[in-house]
Amino acid sequence: MSEVHPEQRIIDLGLTLPGVVPPVAAYVPAIRTGNYIHTSGQLPMIEGKLPATGKVGAEVTAEEAKELARQCALNALAAVKAELGDLALVRRVVKVVGFVASAPDFTGQPGVINGASELLGEVFGEAGRHARSAVGVAVLPLDAPVEVEILVEVV
Repeated sequence: MSEVHPEQRIIDLGLTLPGVVPPVAAYVPAIRTGNYIHTSGQLPMIEGKLPATGKVGAEVTAEEAKELARQCALNALAAVKAELGDLALVRRVVKVVGFVASAPDFTGQPGVINGASELLGEVFGEAGRHARSAVGVAVLPLDAPVEVEILVEVV
């Protein structure tokens, strides 16, 4: 990709980097240690609300959940920017961990978390390629369908 600022890429995708989602418990949205920023798990909040609740494969389709995972990643980027000041200082996305609240027979967690992975690739290009885990769980906070945390290396 060309040297377009990551925040401009977000705009070019028709998206807006949101404000940082306030924690729903006793933690901080992101923390820097050395050259790394770890985000807490980010829910797909939009303007303080979950756009959908329930289990993927039951109340929420895999396609809907993929879009929600994309929103989780956008919220994670907001937390990174708040900690760092400028997304252009991200050297690379190192790891993504995605949790999918899954109906008992749902096995499409990797496809759901692709929503987050694809967004990070669109924003950071090659530097957005990362290691990843996609984990099915029984339930997530606030009955959210998905949650995503990221680890980024920064300059």
